[in-house]
Amino acid sequence: MDRHPIDSPIHASAIVDAGATLGPGTRVWHFAHICAAARIGAGCSLGQNVFVGNDVRIGDRVKIQNNVSVYDAVTLEDDVFCGPSMVFTNVHNPRAAVERKNEYRRTLVKRGATIGANATIVCGVTVGEYAFIGAGAVVTRDVPAFALMAGVPARQIGWMSRFGERLPLRMKGSGEARCPHTGDIYLLQGGVCTLVPHPQP
Repeated sequence: MDRHPIDSPIHASAIVDAGATLGPGTRVWHFAHICAAARIGAGCSLGQNVFVGNDVRIGDRVKIQNNVSVYDAVTLEDDVFCGPSMVFTNVHNPRAAVERKNEYRRTLVKRGATIGANATIVCGVTVGEYAFIGAGAVVTRDVPAFALMAGVPARQIGWMSRFGERLPLRMKGSGEARCPHTGDIYLLQGGVCTLVPHPQP
């Protein structure tokens, strides 16, 4: 027997524990499990076989692709994209025989960031706004806003626009680039990239 109505945005095979909060328009696909204290915003999509722990906060319009586990102590702000089979951790030095639940390190993924397929985010880091983590990368330290990261361990190889296009900016120093899709201007000063929104007509 289905646990959810046939027209529900929660698939019949998914388990959403009593007490979990899901915003309007959020869809939960096959075989997902949402724990009781999870807080999930509006307009999100949680793919097949996604797990969301208790101490997890997920903003609005977040897309979590298949086979992703969002463990305790992880926060995803609005408009974050998590690619298929990417990995979060919450213990820095796990051992099966050693209890370390009181040593979880918090991970924050800021607004608009993208995490590519099969990437790993080691616990305790902050991924900056609109950063782009390439497929298979292993992030071991904080990531600046708009940074493009790749490799194992991940290293910055460039800058990405809010629209998701690579910007012709140097890694360091100063510079300016315009997004051809939006007209937004990105300023690089002292190794920090900031967005100057294009005024709307």
